[in-house]
Order: sequence, then structure tokens, then C-alpha cells
Amino acid sequence: MSRIIVIAAACIIAIGASMSTFAQARPAATPTPTRPAAPQPTPVRPAVTQPTPVRPAVTQPAPVALPANVPASKIAIVDTTLFGDEKTGIKRYLAAVNTVQKEFEAKNAELRNLQGQIKAIADEITRLSANNSIVSPETIRAKQDDGERLQRDLKYKKEQAQAEFEKRYSTVVGPVSNDIGNALIQYANQNGLTMILDISKLMPAVLTVNQAMDVTQAFIADYNSKHP
Repeated sequence: MSRIIVIAAACIIAIGASMSTFAQARPAATPTPTRPAAPQPTPVRPAVTQPTPVRPAVTQPAPVALPANVPASKIAIVDTTLFGDEKTGIKRYLAAVNTVQKEFEAKNAELRNLQGQIKAIADEITRLSANNSIVSPETIRAKQDDGERLQRDLKYKKEQAQAEFEKRYSTVVGPVSNDIGNALIQYANQNGLTMILDISKLMPAVLTVNQAMDVTQAFIADYNSKHP
């Protein structure tokens, strides 16, 4: 029995020695590596919006009113219809107008003759129409046809004569009229006039006028003396 205990004790000692040896041979436990701390994101500050600087309003200087350089006005008037007065008008102008009128005397006589024929036919038709029992309708109708033909003839010749007259008038009288216009400008400058108005073109609008402003006769006399 004591032998079994000794053997058991020896076994226990052997086991203990083995465990001691195993304990010595076992490597030390590896420590759990420490996980590095996750870097915390740096808080982003919201961008501060800088206020746009407000420029002070630039005050524009008030415009300085400059004195207007307006000359003293001296206005005169003329009546250009009196330039063609046969007794007191401008002689050179009258001569030019008369020249053209004489050239068209024959045409004017022809037109007056046609007008006389038309009137005579119209009078005859009126007289014949009063005697319906004696004159046939065919006779009256023939007279009417003659009158209409003469009216067409008169219209054509009148338009043709008018066109020819205007063309000839522009050729003969036009240069004289231009010369009179230039002479009016010179007259105004020589007499210190700011403006000359043609009263014949303003009559509906003019109610009163100082006759001292009218230089018509003075200008006609001046022009006739320089263009006899």
C-alpha cells in the first residue's frame, strides 16, 4: 500500500515537473496590439462671407446753364405777291413772266376757242331738247357726241400746254426768282435783319403786324435800282 502511495506520489511529482517544464517552455502571451485611435476630422469652420464694400454714390454735379449766345432779333416781312405787280413790281421779274406768256398766246387762244365750241354745243343741245316734238333723239345724240369729243380734245391739249408752260417758265423765270432770293439775303445782311418772312405765305396765321416791319417796297426799289 505504501508502495502504491510512493508510486502515486512519484507520478504526481513527475506530472508537476512536466507542468513546470511546460509552463517554462510556453511563450509569453502576445499582448493584443493597441488599435491606434482613429484620427478625428478637424471641424471645418464655415467660410465667413465678407460683405461687398458699398461704394458711395458719386453725386454728379448739376449742369451749369451757360448763357445762350442769341443775337438780338430784328425781323422784317415782305409780300412776294407784289413782286409781280405790273405798276410797282420788280421789272426784271415782270419782263421774264411776260416773255413766257407771249410765247403761249397762240396755245391759249386755241384752248379758248375749244371752250367756246363746247359751250355752243351745250347751248344748242339745251335748245333742241326743249323741242322734243320737232328734233329727233338721234340729232341730239349726235350733238352730245360732238361735245364729248371736243371735251376730250380740250383736256388733252390743256394738259400738254400746262406741262410745256411750266417747263418754259422754269427755264426763263426760274433764274430771275433765284436771283431775287439771293438779293433778299444780301438786303437782310446790309440792313442788319435777322430774318425776313414772306407774309403772303403766313396770312392765315398772322392776325396783326406792325407795318414798320414791311420792307417790300424798299426792297423792290433797291432791286430795281441795281437791275434796271
